[in-house]
Amino acid sequence: MSDSILSFEQLLEQNKQLTLENITLKKNNSVIIKKCKLENSLKPYQAELLQMQKYLEKTGKRMVILFEGRGASGKGGAIRRITRYMNEKRYRIVALGKPSEEQKRQWFFQRYISYLPSGGEVVFFDRSWYNRAMVEPVLNFCSDTEYHDFMEGVTGFERDMVRQGTILVKLYFSVTKQKQADRFQRDNANPLTRWKQSELDVQAQERWDDFTNLKYKMLKKTHSSCAPWTVIRSNNKYKARLNIMKTILNSVPYTRLDKNLDFIPDSDIVCSGAHEIEIMDIQKSDEGKFLI
Repeated sequence: MSDSILSFEQLLEQNKQLTLENITLKKNNSVIIKKCKLENSLKPYQAELLQMQKYLEKTGKRMVILFEGRGASGKGGAIRRITRYMNEKRYRIVALGKPSEEQKRQWFFQRYISYLPSGGEVVFFDRSWYNRAMVEPVLNFCSDTEYHDFMEGVTGFERDMVRQGTILVKLYFSVTKQKQADRFQRDNANPLTRWKQSELDVQAQERWDDFTNLKYKMLKKTHSSCAPWTVIRSNNKYKARLNIMKTILNSVPYTRLDKNLDFIPDSDIVCSGAHEIEIMDIQKSDEGKFLI
């Protein structure tokens, strides 16, 4: 038999390989199509966000949205979807690094005040002053006195902000320990997303319970009538993004573009800070520890 002629077994193996490649291609295409459909389904709400932005500009209202939560809980991706079609001149995204030595000697909130919005502007904080409530105590970046001073002062700071006309939305992203681990592993395996790993992420899994205890204390102390927390279950990123958009839109009294659009958040994804505290209290009582 000539070397150029394939044997029956070789032909079978080639056919098998081609079949597997075709199946993989179909699966990949199916995933891509599904993702495109999900992204497109957000567009009516992204249009509403534009309408909301026009209302803020017209009325001169200021808006601050805080994105808090554990690492890999989906904060950055949510901000990107929310701002995708918004007027770049009328919003800012603030993601601060470590404070300088000079900033460490300032009044704690002074660093953040300089980033607050002017009239008609929205500011998104990708982590905010609440670093002092969770991240800094776990990583020993602040003293016990500094932590307690913050917890005593933050409610008054926010109350004054709201009293003077700022719309304040506080979002806490809640992700399970296993989902966080899966996302860390996926990001670390991809050279394009490896940059997301931080000092906080290294300790996130090891000190999960420490973060949970501080989350409880933060919600308990800083959930108030004028500046309430909204908790977002973010294991499913798409559902989280959709419901965050609804939550933000419901916080502003603008005129809807599409009044037939569903603006009611999914109760399986969104809950108030007060309800989260109740759930955690029950878990502590029944199980002896927090489970979320």
